[in-house]
Amino acid sequence: RVAPGQKVLIVGASGGVGSFAVQIATSLGAEVTGVCSAGNGELVASLGADHVIDYAASDFTARESQYDVILDNVESRPLSVVRRALTPAGTLIPNSGKGGRLLGPIGRVIRAHVLSLFTRQRLRPFTSVGTREDLLTLAALVSSGQLTPVIDRVYPLDAAADALRHVATGHTRGKVVVTI
Repeated sequence: RVAPGQKVLIVGASGGVGSFAVQIATSLGAEVTGVCSAGNGELVASLGADHVIDYAASDFTARESQYDVILDNVESRPLSVVRRALTPAGTLIPNSGKGGRLLGPIGRVIRAHVLSLFTRQRLRPFTSVGTREDLLTLAALVSSGQLTPVIDRVYPLDAAADALRHVATGHTRGKVVVTI
């Protein structure tokens, strides 16, 4: 859980998950930093991010800032490198689905759990079972206008393959919708 005043870094802040995460963390009172392309910086700021880092111009792992929570939707750097941007008792949530050829993303999940045994930092895969309370909180955020979806593109069902190709580029702004 994110607490008011915590520093939260969201890598891939302009994507489908990241755009929601920026809004939710902001609504919880966190100081939010979003990592995205320069072209998406204005969008991420409009979603509530206090700070925006252009991943092409600055390496968030090489900065002096440390974060209480990092949600990494891109995973372009090894866990050991990203952990340097965490506070000593911070939480890293890898969430890209990337992984090795043999185990796929499960390899990163296993590695995160094993590393967590030897450090105060928590490495938790992005998995969740929503509770009634969580859904009520989300509904309240939607009703109040604090949580709105960012829609990148809308495709008809017969163009679903095109939608998947677009998502596979890794450069969507918000969600891609397929209508039925």
